[in-house]
Amino acid sequence: MEDYIVSARKYRPATFETVIGQKALTTTLKNAIASGKLAQAYLFCGPRGVGKTTCARIFAKTINCLNPTADGEACNECESCRAFNEQRSYNIHELDAASNNSVDDIRQLVEQVRIPPQIGKYKVYIIDEVHMLSTSAFNAFLKTLEEPPRHAIFILATTEKQKILPTILSRCQIYDFNRIGVQDIVEHLVSVAQKEGITYELDALNVIAQKADGGMRDALSIFDQVVSFTQGNITYQSVIENLNVLDYEYYFSLTDKLLHNDVSSSLLLLNDILNKGFEAGNFINGLGSHFRDLLVSKDSATVNLLEVGANIREQYKAQAQRAPLPFLYKAMKLCSDCSLNYRNARNKRFLIECTLIQLAQLTQSDDESPSGGRCPQPAIKPFFNNSQSTTTSTAQTPAVPQQQPVAPIATATPATHAKPQVTAMSATSGQPVSQPQPAAKHKLISSISELGVSIKRNQQTTAATIEESEEHIQHLDNKTVTQEDIDASWKRFANQLPHEQIALKTSMESMRVSLIEDVQVEICVENELHAKQLNDMMVDIRRFMQKDLQNYLLEPHVVVKELPLSVRSLSRYEQYLKMAEKNPWLVKLRDNLGLELN
Repeated sequence: MEDYIVSARKYRPATFETVIGQKALTTTLKNAIASGKLAQAYLFCGPRGVGKTTCARIFAKTINCLNPTADGEACNECESCRAFNEQRSYNIHELDAASNNSVDDIRQLVEQVRIPPQIGKYKVYIIDEVHMLSTSAFNAFLKTLEEPPRHAIFILATTEKQKILPTILSRCQIYDFNRIGVQDIVEHLVSVAQKEGITYELDALNVIAQKADGGMRDALSIFDQVVSFTQGNITYQSVIENLNVLDYEYYFSLTDKLLHNDVSSSLLLLNDILNKGFEAGNFINGLGSHFRDLLVSKDSATVNLLEVGANIREQYKAQAQRAPLPFLYKAMKLCSDCSLNYRNARNKRFLIECTLIQLAQLTQSDDESPSGGRCPQPAIKPFFNNSQSTTTSTAQTPAVPQQQPVAPIATATPATHAKPQVTAMSATSGQPVSQPQPAAKHKLISSISELGVSIKRNQQTTAATIEESEEHIQHLDNKTVTQEDIDASWKRFANQLPHEQIALKTSMESMRVSLIEDVQVEICVENELHAKQLNDMMVDIRRFMQKDLQNYLLEPHVVVKELPLSVRSLSRYEQYLKMAEKNPWLVKLRDNLGLELN
């Protein structure tokens, strides 16, 4: 039986051309070798398993090759290359800084640097995990790293560049290695599988590549593990079973249930997932990634961002057409918030279930939305319709079911309380005569909905004026209002403000509201900012107080006045002066201690 070699070692790149996913770096190194412009020190940094040490070995082998090829690769035939391939070369020295990180280890390395190479031009010292060196070892290495012998080249490799001293970084050429793309890993796994005679499914290799998280060494290790599990027949189902990866079908099924507002089935599917041993945090992160993939699948320009197999890609495209964009935007936000709160949540399952309930309500119509929970609040529908004009006759106005008839619209001003009249021409004299308007009896205030005006804050005054006229007619007898009534109504208006305006509510509670000349209400504020805020919502304030106090002649207005000292908040210095008046010892204490007030 032959000795088994893992794929990560057996298929380790031996030339720059076979390095996967680092084309820019390998091209730079080859050009430097071809031009003979070699630095005395290099720093290779990047994630694990992306080819740092491999490129360092290829670089050391190539610069000592006696007969390099035209494209800048080692010949693999000269004595130097054969010695390197047989691992007996004295020109390459590797040091593991994780276990040799003391000053003595660096001093021993410095002593070896003085000895010139026997074959080739350079002696290359590869120091892996260099960030593990102690500060003293770094300092002992500085001088040699800056001015080594002509034959010595240092290649430092690390996964944590931020831990290396700036004095070391300034002496090196820095090469940042990138994570290897999923497609590049899949292509390499396909090549390995074909050489080993292993059958495979592309979707299965895609799962392995995503699980590797950009590291080729991890991908090959997972590949060997799956090959042992499947006996050489790698299928999608066997991979997700062996790696304990949540199947895409769960996410597709759950999304369909959420789009159909099926809360019960969604919770049952979550229970099934958790019973199979999947961690809830990974599930919600995967669900958020699924919504992101659906979003990029809706546009042909972004569909290439999907890193999945061909079959699953088609499923994404199909479901993306059924998922509206607003749903995807809100669903991604909910999943992100849930993921952020997951670590601090005491009942983690309850947090996930609440998120699923909210997701299932995103596509509900306003009439079906439940009144409780944290579902998105439905927008207030307009009370008026834009389709018809205010001049539409009563014969064309359809009857409104279950509508209470109210008084007709008045043309007189509220102060006179005159009865509604119209002017007509006499048939005999041609002179205008005054007579009641018969059609107004059948004109309901509810038909004002034909005006097409929506009740919203800061809206044009058309709707407000019509409603005020309506209320003047409905309440001809206005109640007498006292200062106590004004204060109580003002507090009630402040308390009904939404939670988002808590700061304004707090300010309003300290404002002085005065009743002047029976119907004039004066609201005193300290600054122009408060005045602007109240003026923007003056229509709402007027309507609320008139209806609350049953007096439709009330006219509130804002006045900017500096409040007296007893009403407004005091600054720190004013507080000190007030306290010093009561207790003169505070002045002596300040003088004795040499204190200064800010």
